[in-house]
Amino acid sequence: MRAWVFCFWAFIFGPAVQVAQAHPVVLKGLVRDAHSEEPIPYASVALWPGTRGVVTDSLGLFKLNVQGTNADSVVITYVGYSRKSIPVSAFLDSGVLNINLERAVSKTVFVKTKANWGLILWRKVVRKKLQNDKSRFASYSYEIHNKLELDLNRVNKEKLAEMRLMKNFSFILNNIDTTEGSPILPVFLTETLSDYYYQRKPLRRREVIKASKTNGINNESVTKNLGNMYQNVNVYANFIPVFDKQFISPLSDNGDAFYNYGVPDTIVENGRRFFHWTFTAKRKGESTFEGDAWVHDSTFAIQRIQLRLTGNSPVNFVENLSIYQDFRQLNDSLWFLSKDKFIADIFPIGKEKFGMKGRKTTTYRNVEINTPNITEQLAKNKLSEEVVVLPNAEEKTDSFWTSKRHEVLNKNEASVYKMIDTLQQMPLFKKYTNTVTFLTTGYKPIGNYEIGPWFNWISANAWEGFRARFDLGTTPGFNKKMYLHGYLAYGFGDKKFKGKAEAYYFMKKNPRQYVHGTYLNDLDNGQNYYDEVSLDNIFSLAIRKQGIPIKFMKVEMQELEYFNSTANGLSAKIEVRRKLFTPLQNLPSRDFFVKGGTINNFETSLRFRFAYLERFLDGNFFRTSLGSEFPIVELRYSKGWNGVMGSLYNYNKFDFRINDYQKIPPLGSLEYSVYGGKLYGTLPYMLLNVAPGNEIYYYNKYAFNLMARFEYITDQYIGANIEHNIGPGLFKYIGITRKLKLRQFWNAKTLAGNLTDANRRLNFVPNHPFSDLSGKLYTEVGTGIDNILKVLRLDLVWRLSPRPLPAAQASRFGVFGSFRVAF
Repeated sequence: MRAWVFCFWAFIFGPAVQVAQAHPVVLKGLVRDAHSEEPIPYASVALWPGTRGVVTDSLGLFKLNVQGTNADSVVITYVGYSRKSIPVSAFLDSGVLNINLERAVSKTVFVKTKANWGLILWRKVVRKKLQNDKSRFASYSYEIHNKLELDLNRVNKEKLAEMRLMKNFSFILNNIDTTEGSPILPVFLTETLSDYYYQRKPLRRREVIKASKTNGINNESVTKNLGNMYQNVNVYANFIPVFDKQFISPLSDNGDAFYNYGVPDTIVENGRRFFHWTFTAKRKGESTFEGDAWVHDSTFAIQRIQLRLTGNSPVNFVENLSIYQDFRQLNDSLWFLSKDKFIADIFPIGKEKFGMKGRKTTTYRNVEINTPNITEQLAKNKLSEEVVVLPNAEEKTDSFWTSKRHEVLNKNEASVYKMIDTLQQMPLFKKYTNTVTFLTTGYKPIGNYEIGPWFNWISANAWEGFRARFDLGTTPGFNKKMYLHGYLAYGFGDKKFKGKAEAYYFMKKNPRQYVHGTYLNDLDNGQNYYDEVSLDNIFSLAIRKQGIPIKFMKVEMQELEYFNSTANGLSAKIEVRRKLFTPLQNLPSRDFFVKGGTINNFETSLRFRFAYLERFLDGNFFRTSLGSEFPIVELRYSKGWNGVMGSLYNYNKFDFRINDYQKIPPLGSLEYSVYGGKLYGTLPYMLLNVAPGNEIYYYNKYAFNLMARFEYITDQYIGANIEHNIGPGLFKYIGITRKLKLRQFWNAKTLAGNLTDANRRLNFVPNHPFSDLSGKLYTEVGTGIDNILKVLRLDLVWRLSPRPLPAAQASRFGVFGSFRVAF
């Protein structure tokens, strides 16, 4: 009987016994944030059913003994994260199980208590900011290892495998990782190792990049921008940069106006007590974070902090974003940053489609404070800030990186280098890369030459009819110091060829020094302003204002210029220029100014420009300014020479311009320019100051959009432009506009000018289109909606004064559109 009962018991409960014996007696796990992959310390881990439980240690690890229990699962909870339950059977016999916690949807709950301990802790943290912020030291230095990784997110391996495009790249699919939930494919990785030095008074910063691994991108400007100088997040500051936005820090002096604070827990570790401090936004749609931190109870310094953004933030294309910082205690009262991590999920075509995951991980070692070595290194600076790339920094061996990295590369990171090395050796990959570059930039390299831009190949206008144009330039393969470019155009209406030829020779690229020569014989296509759509652009055909006469003028120009710059941001340009003008349509004929000849002018000019600490991103020959934190000042003097090369005019001209861009959180950003000039001489209209007008419906930030071209001419002028980009503004208070992430702005443009009697008599000929401001103030103001569908901007512009003359056929109100892609 006993044997029968035992057999029955074994048959019914045997599987359960086998499961119980399959898992280990002691369960081991690592609890991590699913997005940042950083460990979560002090999370609650409990058996279910049952009452036994533990908390994770400071590294997110736990051990839990299940012997003598009937628990079938482990439950993990932590403030701000969704509760997670894992079967006991999921734990292996050995090793540690990685457990990723997903963020919970934040819900602000107001609880009435006699004391708001979270707010009290905030006051204490803010009061101690100056003592805990590293910038309080007279000087400090450390070694930095900076790592940037880019992954493709939500990759569908099956669909990719079916694409003909991937036929020759099937090995890439082997690198797809599914351990983080949505499949990711690591595609790019860069590393830098550098020494960073800081001095408070006078402010000096220096970064020496000792090693750089950039996957074949041989560009020093890229290497400099991958260092620590321009990518530093300080949680003790009032504002924290997120892409091109400034977010309010929970440690801000005014943080209580934007955040709700809480203290759900405290913990003691190694004899030190820490407060668990949480924060959530008071209102939706503002530039705020949610997250938590651990605060040391005696110094009120941050020991660990995690800041999070979700898809509800006012940042475009970002579904999730995490900023993680870990601090290490150097002595009883000093905590110093030891690790900094920035992770963003970017989905440019919609959060349900595939996107990108960017990760920046920075670790800090060998911290020194107020040592003589720091003073010695900073004494080498010629400017207050310098980034130096050591020779052969990009040629370090794999063994060097293995020994010098602060953290070992994980499996995905190691596979990226191997994959990229393989791709760069494949001709087909280079072909695909060139095709994508051609479609996006307009240029296509062919050996040592390049063609494009393709959007200038075909256009049409009232004078030339159908116009075709072809450009040809050289690449560094032709000559690394010389750039040659030219184009040939033909108008099928006027049956005339036009063209341009130019050459650059670069003696130095940093700081920049070059000689540039140009010959041009073409129509004046209005290519005077940075973002203007010129007349020979295919896109200008559909957006021209109706009823405004198109002005055509032929220009023949020979120009030679010499440019030289210094490391402190001062540059000088000397220009020698000869121009011949032939008005063609809707402009006064040359016969009013010369008899039987051409309007011929020879001019020399000297321009000085000062842009302190301006940053650049270098291309093969040309560079893009990344701006400066200081105003940029430009001065120009021009002299006309009568009799030189047939020139008919003698004059002196002075011009100046000041540009500045400032972020003014939490009120957005402000951009302004002030400019002016005066000319001494009597000249035809094309040599005077022609106020910049706009005759298409594409908004031009550098021109007066309700002014026609050649509407106003002056020989002395002063003007100012200002634009305030507010951000969400009033839109954050309306549900639908907050969800669409619409943004507000306003702008104003003014111009005052005069024209001497001599220049008025010369230029105000019969049927002229010009007007004279005569001391009046031209003013136009605008506002509108930015970030429509995340790429469009709509401008509503009003012309306040003066009233346009009938000849100009300008309007007093206009609606303009433009493309603006920004985070």
